[in-house]
Amino acid sequence: MLTTKKPSSHSFANTKPSASEPESWSLDEHWPTLLSGLADQVTEGVSALQNTIDLLLSKGAISRQEHRALSIPAERIKQSGVSAQQIHRFYGGRIRQSHEKVGMADLVEGVLQERKKEFAVLGIEMRRKLKPVEVLVDPTVAHTFVNAVLDWGLPFGSRMDVRMDTNAWPRHARLQLRVSNDGAPPSSHASADSLSWLLVRQITLAAGGIEIDRQVTDDGVNFTALFSRTVQAVDGISAVDLSDDHSSMFKSLSGVYVLTISPTLQIRADVRDALREIGIGSDSVVDFRQAREAILSRMPNLIVVDAGIKDEGFDQFRRELLREVLEFPFVEISPDDSSFDMSGFGEFSMAKVGRGNIREALGTAVMFELAKMM
Repeated sequence: MLTTKKPSSHSFANTKPSASEPESWSLDEHWPTLLSGLADQVTEGVSALQNTIDLLLSKGAISRQEHRALSIPAERIKQSGVSAQQIHRFYGGRIRQSHEKVGMADLVEGVLQERKKEFAVLGIEMRRKLKPVEVLVDPTVAHTFVNAVLDWGLPFGSRMDVRMDTNAWPRHARLQLRVSNDGAPPSSHASADSLSWLLVRQITLAAGGIEIDRQVTDDGVNFTALFSRTVQAVDGISAVDLSDDHSSMFKSLSGVYVLTISPTLQIRADVRDALREIGIGSDSVVDFRQAREAILSRMPNLIVVDAGIKDEGFDQFRRELLREVLEFPFVEISPDDSSFDMSGFGEFSMAKVGRGNIREALGTAVMFELAKMM
């Protein structure tokens, strides 16, 4: 007859079998034990395998190329085991948390530096834009969370953009990850609901104060995490003065460059004059082909686009541009002479200025869009 131990506080077993009754057993009640045991065996076995591979290399039995070919899949298997262990620990409440003020920009940069060699081996092109912001969170949990997010995104492409800043509204710290594949097929082990994603979800439940969102497209994946326990928000819109005092405004805009895309000569001229009044330099082109050529020479800070050419060609142009930068502001010139609408805070939101309102309203719209990027 099987003997049993007293259930732990987080066990699914509700009753202890009596000596006179046969034990009721179901795998549904013991899957955490199965997960934990499997994860432990995987990590221990792969560690022993890696040690053997390293020993073969040191003895000259295999080449460095063969060592790398064996080590990469071994590391992936080990990472799966580690992720499973962490999921089990977070699920079982075995992670003690001590919430502290954590500088998320420094933490994210630290994680990226730790994995710098790994990214180089995998051919990952890494870019980041990290602004200082503090969050009340357990440092170890935050470190595990950032790593899990990176692990989830890695299989989907070779270009990775990481951004840490503050959301416009609500004023929460924001971690963004964009992974692009440049048209190449994703890795064979790319899965939106991978072990890494399950770990991300379990950490958000255990840590609290983190809201996550993701999008999976043909071009790659986008991920956003908002931290509601933000301690210090970075100044955003108020960083640019929208008043009539242009003295400080000229100084802050001295290096800003805008590209205008319109087949209409009058629109190009009106936009140029309106931007010149607020101290912004600009160039203009007539179509998206010329715009691509212009961007190769100099990347603009903002693009003004004629609504008359906002067709499928524009959508393709914008997707190409967003592969180069994490965020990019646009202002649309609409056919309605008097229109003037500020953009919202969605990724594809766009400000609109009427053709007859360019000289009066374009400067304010451009200032607002640039302020959102700060």
